[in-house]
Amino acid sequence: MRSVTFSSPSPMSSLPPLDTDALPGDITLDHYIPAGPAEFCQLPNDLAEPLRAALRGRGIDRLYTHQTRAYTAVRQGRHLVVVTPTASGKTLCYNLPVLQRILEKPAARALYLFPTKALAQDQLAELGALAAALPVEIRADTYDGDTAPGRRTQIREAGHIVLTNPDMLHTGILPHHTRWRRLFSALEYVVIDELHSYRGVFGSQVANVVRRLKRICEFYGSAPRFLCASATIGNPLHLAQRLLEVSDLELVDRSGAPRGEKRLVFYNPPLLDPHLGVRRSSLLEARRIAAPWLRRHIQTILFCRSRLQVEVMLSYLQQDLAPRLDSQRRVRGYRSGYLPLQRRSIEAGLRSGEVDGVVSTNALELGIDIGSLQAAILVGYPGTIASTWQQLGRAGRKSGAVAVFVASSSPLDQFIVRHPEYFLGSSPEEGLVDPDNLLVLPATAGSGHARPSRPRTCRCAGWPPTTWSSSTPRDRGRR
Repeated sequence: MRSVTFSSPSPMSSLPPLDTDALPGDITLDHYIPAGPAEFCQLPNDLAEPLRAALRGRGIDRLYTHQTRAYTAVRQGRHLVVVTPTASGKTLCYNLPVLQRILEKPAARALYLFPTKALAQDQLAELGALAAALPVEIRADTYDGDTAPGRRTQIREAGHIVLTNPDMLHTGILPHHTRWRRLFSALEYVVIDELHSYRGVFGSQVANVVRRLKRICEFYGSAPRFLCASATIGNPLHLAQRLLEVSDLELVDRSGAPRGEKRLVFYNPPLLDPHLGVRRSSLLEARRIAAPWLRRHIQTILFCRSRLQVEVMLSYLQQDLAPRLDSQRRVRGYRSGYLPLQRRSIEAGLRSGEVDGVVSTNALELGIDIGSLQAAILVGYPGTIASTWQQLGRAGRKSGAVAVFVASSSPLDQFIVRHPEYFLGSSPEEGLVDPDNLLVLPATAGSGHARPSRPRTCRCAGWPPTTWSSSTPRDRGRR
């Protein structure tokens, strides 16, 4: 198999070492992505002095250009979509205008939606660190299945910023909107992070939940602005318009954040049976690459396609470090099924440097801050170009990194690894939703939980012309 090098890897002295000549398989791509400089702007003139001081306390005296554009658009009263690469500071794009508005108007409220509870917890820590430096108390908390019953009443009555997920919004908040009247009557911002994950059937269901949210807000006299953040996808503006059904959207898609250097390697394991096309296990080959890095305390993340693969790979790497008494502490697994406190411990260990390696499913693909990882290994193709770049981007958030894709014997993996020019030359996939789909609509928009502000006719072709019933808040309707 040929080896393809698209640019010179000579300046890579700061990157983790990887001797591709020592690997028994085929290197089909060895691509060097140079570092890029940052583009800065001064802090906005109307930014409150306490917020300026809080930013300076975190070492921020300037904003990236995309952060300034986002702040300006929100202050002008527009809806927002920010689409920039991993670790480019998208969180500040919506936290700054939200905190500024609460400082100006303490009664203002904001609702943050995240696709996972882990991401909500991570963003709560980031938001809390910034809000703690302000002279006024800004109460922010998560409202999900892990929230203790005693805290739920406090969040409903006094929370400035509520962080939740679409499922909890659909089943735990909107059906009980009379208890949340303080939130809905003063709701000014709705933040939707990881917009690219709301596509397909899931995205169509979320679009109908957003419809219900907008109707309830209108009933209580508020008209919130939607602030969205997304990884790189093919049609961010169109997807946001379909999800939110708004037209006044500002797209910010040019990043001003610095980019660390990165080495991208595609590796095809050696053939074991040429007639059947069976190759050496991608798990074993990923183990061969990761073990030397972990011995040298190079923080590494490995993405596996299933929870079973996570546990198998975890046992392999812990065996490689077995002579050390702390082998089980230095390499950890991360997947669904772990208790919340266990996941928080792993995330904290990665940020502090106590954990050298983590083996994960796509649970860590989203923008959770997991420290300064220096290497990423993908054991098998994630299925989409967008997800691949997301996982590759988990390493190198603060410095240079090496990212390796280890192909399995599956046809899709073999196509990608044999045609690296297709991967590098293709745009990320588009996100498509159909909230008026007849199979999706009855499960979400047809719910009697949310009281509409006015009758509305379904726009689905073939659907009998019906109007939403003006049910009382306690009427559950048919489910």
